[in-house]
Amino acid sequence: MNWGKWLEKWDMTSLKIKTPFLDMEWKPQDEDKNAAWELYIELLTRITTQPLDEAHGDEETALKSIYSIFPLTREVIKSNGRHCLEFTKIAIIVLNQIIRPFTAKWHRLSVQGSFSNTQSCQEFREELAELQSTLNIYTQMLGEMAGVEDDLSELQDNET
Repeated sequence: MNWGKWLEKWDMTSLKIKTPFLDMEWKPQDEDKNAAWELYIELLTRITTQPLDEAHGDEETALKSIYSIFPLTREVIKSNGRHCLEFTKIAIIVLNQIIRPFTAKWHRLSVQGSFSNTQSCQEFREELAELQSTLNIYTQMLGEMAGVEDDLSELQDNET
């Protein structure tokens, strides 16, 4: 399977990726699987994939949790070494094309005091829900790369 087909399977073709990359073979190694497992567990247990109840939670804390995916992903990549290339390729794309635009926008607005405004908080929560939808797909992709059948994220659906 090549990268293009794998991304197509997950409906992630909107990512901006150069054609030569899409034609490359997608074949995760053990290091990729280990890295994917580590990040999979982190994403499943954070606001990245869990709903932020309208009556609870804090926007600034949620933003910090989303931002923490950057150093966490870097650490996972470094600890698994240069042989986790398949994981690294998708992780960098998701960080830069999906998470970064969200955190950049909302970091600036939070510094300007937007989280003291009810309307801004509502807008943040709406955009967070959109981000979570995409990150749920990414988490499932990581689950597949790790060799798990995404049983853990399905457990949470049964609990609610």
